[in-house]
Amino acid sequence: MNTEQIEPVDTPLTIDGRTYTSRLLTGTGKYRDLEQTRDATEAAGAQIVTVAVRRSNIGQDPDEPNLLDVLPPDRYTILPNTAGCYTAEDAVRTCRLARELLDGHDLVKLEVLGDEKTLFPDVVATFKAAETLIADGFKVMVYTNDDPVVARQFEAMGCVAVMPLAAPIGSGLGIQNRWNLMTIVEEAGVPVLVDAGVGTASDASIAMELGCDGVLMNTAIAGARDPVGMARAMKLAVEAGRLAWLSGRIPRKRFASASSPIEGTFF
Repeated sequence: MNTEQIEPVDTPLTIDGRTYTSRLLTGTGKYRDLEQTRDATEAAGAQIVTVAVRRSNIGQDPDEPNLLDVLPPDRYTILPNTAGCYTAEDAVRTCRLARELLDGHDLVKLEVLGDEKTLFPDVVATFKAAETLIADGFKVMVYTNDDPVVARQFEAMGCVAVMPLAAPIGSGLGIQNRWNLMTIVEEAGVPVLVDAGVGTASDASIAMELGCDGVLMNTAIAGARDPVGMARAMKLAVEAGRLAWLSGRIPRKRFASASSPIEGTFF
């Protein structure tokens, strides 16, 4: 009898033609200082770090500490985002500013918010901004709600990744609608990365067990009692969730199934 174990084979995360070994993307806001930002990013093993252009100094102010001094672009893929933008026009303007500051860098995370209470995306305004940015040569990773139809439309218009929320930004509520996420994953031809709502390591694992290509988080790490420790936990959770998805979980059953069945025994 062949007892050789077949190891599941994974493929790297690929976004806009570039491959990454880490599937955990991290934000750079809400940390105590730039040193803690650097330490947590390193502990997370992140290769893509998202930067709120309207809130972080990446060269706009030469007299202030520069985030790029601790997270250099030659080591990390800097992903400018449009956090804090409530109109398509502001989002487009912010992306163009980032492109100037980062010497023509064109990979961006687009989010256009609908209101200050929920921070849910304004999908109509996001479509408008995405259309303009794509026409202007940007590679758009788009933050959206967990609607499979909307996700499909963003992909069709040329977005290079779809980033549905798991729960409201910063809420820590975890995965609230896994069935929608599963549908988005099953239908997508571009990477699907959970963005917003993760609170702890188990949430990140669930996202990966559903087949998501990655997870982006900020508050769950930066807001933890020990951000560096939580960053390590999230790294392991994403890796474990991915391996579990590749390996294939057992089917759910209503009743027990013996670990050592009596069929085939010698007495």
